[in-house]
Amino acid sequence: MPGAEPPRERLHHLTSAIDTALPRLLAGVPRDSQQRLEDPDVEHVAAAVDEIERLLGDTAQRRGRWNDLHRHLHFGQGHDWHDIAEMDWPSVRTDVEAGALSDTDPLPVPTIDLGRAAAGHLTGTATTGLPWDRLDDAAFERLLYDLLRSFPEHTNVQWLMQTRAPDRGRDLSLDRVLRDSTGGVRNERVIVQAKHWLKRSVGLTEVADTLAAVKLWEPPLIRGLIIATTGRFTADAVSWTEKHNDTGSAPHIELWPDSRLETLLAQKPHLAAGHGLR
Repeated sequence: MPGAEPPRERLHHLTSAIDTALPRLLAGVPRDSQQRLEDPDVEHVAAAVDEIERLLGDTAQRRGRWNDLHRHLHFGQGHDWHDIAEMDWPSVRTDVEAGALSDTDPLPVPTIDLGRAAAGHLTGTATTGLPWDRLDDAAFERLLYDLLRSFPEHTNVQWLMQTRAPDRGRDLSLDRVLRDSTGGVRNERVIVQAKHWLKRSVGLTEVADTLAAVKLWEPPLIRGLIIATTGRFTADAVSWTEKHNDTGSAPHIELWPDSRLETLLAQKPHLAAGHGLR
């Protein structure tokens, strides 16, 4: 294993690795394919994106299609990967290059060997997870509360009453402000459930039960449901969620695994430090 690389050099290696992997992943994949890509590089590219965001921290402006990139990585169908290669990654890559040229170096993280990755083979891991075991259930809920409040498009973030929560945990609610390029503004109500699970993944049953339970909080109509966990989601849970969202039924479900939370907290290192994760 080589010694630690300077952050700017690491960003260059990660960028080169993704540049190399995307054409290989899309070889022979139709533009309109609705099949999920099954290839080891799929996970490696997603991990490399997370690593880039950690390296950038809050030192770089994000003008590119970061949200679209994460959404397409989540769904992972052939047409999603074409969108990543043709639109999302080029715009995000511009932000990465600008961040690498910043006067303030990105946050350093432990090194991985990306020599072979830049040559065409992604190897090893590109992420450094947060020590979630330092938090108990209540501490994780407080962290999530502070994280949700930190986004300017979130208003009226509040706790819901414990007795009505489906898994006897404390849910949160918020109003998400949506603006379009014509100047239109609307709010959508979102329910958030925290699952501080370290030893097992959140499965289909838990996601479906949570969806059914959100009706307890209506009216007004709930447009979004976020399930956030310090662990991961099973493949069945992800597949079921995608099918639900494809129907267009409310609420739209967002699954936030540990990697998603870590990416968000990389942009807000003061929150991670304030809650004992740094």
